Amino acid sequence: MPPNLAISPFDQFQTWMAEAENSEPNDPNAMAVATSTPNGRPSLRAVLLKGVDQRGFVFYTNKESRKGDELAANPNAALLFHWKSLGRQIRIEGTVEHVTDAEADAYYATRARISRLGAWASQQSRPLADRTVLERRLAEAEQRFADEIPRPRYWSGYRIVPQRFEFWQDMAFRLHDRTVYLRSAAQDWEQTKLFP
Repeated sequence: MPPNLAISPFDQFQTWMAEAENSEPNDPNAMAVATSTPNGRPSLRAVLLKGVDQRGFVFYTNKESRKGDELAANPNAALLFHWKSLGRQIRIEGTVEHVTDAEADAYYATRARISRLGAWASQQSRPLADRTVLERRLAEAEQRFADEIPRPRYWSGYRIVPQRFEFWQDMAFRLHDRTVYLRSAAQDWEQTKLFP
């Protein structure tokens, strides 16, 4: 029997995420983030969801990374959550905005010390001649920041503001249940079923 889904896609997401947190062995908050260049060349990687509310879905990264460069040039992205243990996936498409400095500072402060130092040491997505270069940069950051480790100006968060959700539930004989939520001009959510 196909599932009955909530009126709000955010409520439905929270329900499925809570179930994933009880069943997925590793990182139920892992999501694939798709970006693209201005001319449409896509790229995809896995990151961790670090916040969700009615405004959107938040992850943090180096803004000078490949994804940061692509989001600066084309502020549209897609997310994919896939929970194999539940036979479910959620696709989300939307526009991208930066989190506030206060939000980024607050999350950065919760990270492990080595992760905060790593944000200073890593020139994310840039060529690395040898692993010892990264290790040397990490040691330099440890010396430089013996006490407080400020958030680098190039490290922050992005919020994907959804325009479209698709909830996919595995069903017998590949007769899967697919439900799409589209944001209307009035900013309401319109729900539609799709053929599998």
